[in-house]
Amino acid sequence: MDSSEVADLVARARSGEEGALIQLLRIFEPRLVRMVELRLDASLRRRLDPADIVQDGMLEALRRFPEWRAQEALPFQVWLRLVTAQSLAQAQRRHLGAQMRDAQLEVSQQQGRSSISLGNAADAFAASVTSPSNAAQREELRGRVLAALEGLEELDREILALRHFEGLSNEEAAAELQITPAAASKRFLRALTRLRPALESWGNDTTGTQP
Repeated sequence: MDSSEVADLVARARSGEEGALIQLLRIFEPRLVRMVELRLDASLRRRLDPADIVQDGMLEALRRFPEWRAQEALPFQVWLRLVTAQSLAQAQRRHLGAQMRDAQLEVSQQQGRSSISLGNAADAFAASVTSPSNAAQREELRGRVLAALEGLEELDREILALRHFEGLSNEEAAAELQITPAAASKRFLRALTRLRPALESWGNDTTGTQP
């Protein structure tokens, strides 16, 4: 579904058409699951199902949609991700309790996002390049990618996750991070430049080149 069709559904949902809102949630569900997968605390990956967290977020979005419709302070997609990020933060607090860095979570929520897990992102990159049967190769590549990610600024890591893994457009990523599209494009290219050597060392480059 292209952006004009999504915009039409948003307009119909804004006018009170409940079916359009349900359809929007279904369209964005895979992206939201990917978002949670990248941001779920590593210690909870076997205890929490990202799909369940997304379902909680979508139920909350249904409940709070009249608030968004009245204010529209954020684009619908960004608002939906914010609600899901809050559901993720709440789930992690319930399971980790005092171990959670509450202050950092609050900052992430106010920005409409939760910080990516570097380990999860490194796993995803390694899995996209190596064969599941070659565990040693995958672990070595994971280490290279993790080192490259650790060397990036947090905002550069976020733009890389949003665009490469979650499929957001440059404009959508810029809106979520509250920066200009030009700044988002510049940061994305900078992140790719830093990450590409780790992937090219295996004769594969899955990062793409579009700004």
